[in-house]
Amino acid sequence: MTINIKINGTVHTVDADGDTPLLWVLRDVLGMTGTKFGCGAGLCGACTVHLDGQAVRACQTPIDSVGESSITTIEAIGETPQGKALQQSWIDLDVPQCGYCQSGQIMSAAALLAATPKPTDADIDAAMSGNVCRCGTYQRIRAAIHRATA
Repeated sequence: MTINIKINGTVHTVDADGDTPLLWVLRDVLGMTGTKFGCGAGLCGACTVHLDGQAVRACQTPIDSVGESSITTIEAIGETPQGKALQQSWIDLDVPQCGYCQSGQIMSAAALLAATPKPTDADIDAAMSGNVCRCGTYQRIRAAIHRATA
C-alpha cells in the first residue's frame, strides 16, 4: 500500500503494509536512523517521536494510524526552541553515557517542555517515566531538563 506521511515538514510517499510500525518505516524505508529500536513493545522509550507534538512510541504506532498527522523525529527536534535548548543542555551537562536512549529521552523531554514550560521534578519524573536509561543517567537528564528551561 502507498502511504503519504509528513515527517519533519516533508511529505514522504512510502510503500508499506498499513500495520507496519512507524519505527520501521522511519529506519528501514526512509533511512532515518536517529529513532532507535529498543524493546519493540513500547516500554523503553528509545523509539519516541512526536505525532502532532505528542510523544508516542514509534514501535507501537502502525503507519496507517498516522493519517495526516505531522511527525517530528530527533533529526529535526533541534529546529524547535525546546529541542535546541535541550540538546545544548544535554551537551553542557554531559548527560549521555552510552547514548543509546538519548534520542528518545530528548523527544520525551521536548514534548514535556512544549506542554509544561517550567516543570517540577514531579512533572519531569512523570513525563520521563517511560524512558529507560540502562546507564542510569536520570539525575543528569532531570538537571538538563531544568537547565533547558532557564
